[in-house]
Amino acid sequence: MKSRKIVIAALVAAVIGVGLWQVFQRTWYYLPGLIAAIEDPVGPTRAVAWRQGPATASAAPRDRPPNIIVILADDLGWNDLTINGGGVAGGRVPTPAIDRIGRDGAIFTQAYAGDATCAPSRAAIMTGRYATRFGFEFTPTPVAFSRLISTFPSDLPMIFHQDKVKDMPSSIHDQAIPANERMIGEALTARGYHTLMLGKWHLGGTKSSKPDARGFAEALSFYPGASMFLPEKDPQVVNAKQDFDPIDKFLWANLAFGIRYNDGAQFRPASYMTDYLGEEAARAIVANKHRPFFMYLAYNAPHTPLQALKSDYDALGFIDDHRLRVYAAMIRALDRSVGKVLETLAAEGLEDDTLVIFTTDNGGAHYIGLPDINRPFRGWKATFFEGGIHVPFLMKWPAKIAKGSRYDRPVGHVDIFATAAAAAGLAPQTDRKMDGVDLVPYATGARIGDPHETLYWRDGEYRALLSGGWKLQTAERPKKDWLYDLATDPTEKNNLAASRPDKLAELKTKLAEIDAEQVKPIWPALLEAPIRIDRPLGVPSRPDDEYVYWAN
Repeated sequence: MKSRKIVIAALVAAVIGVGLWQVFQRTWYYLPGLIAAIEDPVGPTRAVAWRQGPATASAAPRDRPPNIIVILADDLGWNDLTINGGGVAGGRVPTPAIDRIGRDGAIFTQAYAGDATCAPSRAAIMTGRYATRFGFEFTPTPVAFSRLISTFPSDLPMIFHQDKVKDMPSSIHDQAIPANERMIGEALTARGYHTLMLGKWHLGGTKSSKPDARGFAEALSFYPGASMFLPEKDPQVVNAKQDFDPIDKFLWANLAFGIRYNDGAQFRPASYMTDYLGEEAARAIVANKHRPFFMYLAYNAPHTPLQALKSDYDALGFIDDHRLRVYAAMIRALDRSVGKVLETLAAEGLEDDTLVIFTTDNGGAHYIGLPDINRPFRGWKATFFEGGIHVPFLMKWPAKIAKGSRYDRPVGHVDIFATAAAAAGLAPQTDRKMDGVDLVPYATGARIGDPHETLYWRDGEYRALLSGGWKLQTAERPKKDWLYDLATDPTEKNNLAASRPDKLAELKTKLAEIDAEQVKPIWPALLEAPIRIDRPLGVPSRPDDEYVYWAN
């Protein structure tokens, strides 16, 4: 009898163990969020007490260095703004506030991201250097994130490098810009600016790599690469989930709706994240209106998870597709929030003497399943086709730049550091190779010609070069070259790699020369994932679809 009870107990334990294991296999990717919620919980909403500048100005705005505001959207598509002649839902969701930055200043029609994914592009903005010059080649991501994506079914294989896991930093927070890189906040602090950062950081989360340790006197930020816009079940929110997207699955399982001021504890924002960032940016402007300030306003919109305010969603009832309607509502909120910042500058008498730059970190993402966000360009975020790196870039400074200016030569995110530094009166850095140039003289017509002989990108064995109007992409997976004459083929339809071997060889030589100047990545890429150039995720593929593998 006793032995029988032991056997039954063992069987029950085995069944329970198998059941628990099956549950774990289905839900293991929730662990990072559960651990973070214990280690770094989100507290209740609290007010931010921005440090107050002088009660009165010591000089008129025109007699002091200009204020500088860099506004960065997240995964915004080229076709998401109406200033480019398009707009979401066939242009029926206008972006008047963002458009106004370009119309009241300069539109740079040939602007390029620092990279085709979030964090390396931000690293280029913050340093004025290719992120590959200091090893920040891949976007910081948890190991669990890469592992989950590798398990999703795909007709082209996902590649997970288990052997490289041992070489990863112990925490995602350690995947940071090296301490010896001089960042824009540090440079402008030395010039006497009060420096402010709001929104998505994604450049390190250790005590020495957080924004308030890297040159920002005040930071209202979240460190990961994404955030909830509201809690999933908030009555004000409308959600759109993509069951075909492993990234979406991980984000919904792990993201918090939280933010922190400097190195303090996380707390819940007072409103929908996009509106909240604009409202707090406006309050920070008012607090600093009597002294020169630099503000880096880094929205997480319209990055996934796709979440819209119900009021914005309801205002767009003419859009039938639910996912597109949520996305369009997010663009509507982004434009409203940018408008709040611009209105505050005007109300405080700061508009003429504030340099405002608007851009996005990379092109729109294929994994949201919307086909038109980067039109007319091919490709997506995480590709070096134009859809991944050709980005909106608008600049306004009424005291210097004439309304309606336009510049049609290639410029890049690496130019933002040099442009801000020159506006502030800083001498160019000479202790290291800088890749950016001051764009104001080009916007005003004081300088003509090309700011850059070449622009360069690298992601593992996938690389790209822009030189003299020609663009080369070269990859190992698939082993292929793409060569385009952008002057006659801006949408990259006619690959000339086979018919122009002379130009291919010329650009490959230049690419190799620049590539030799870069350093090894600080941490390895664990995942290589296929991305179809002409088809978003969630749309059936065809055998002849072109693709490239993106390493991260």
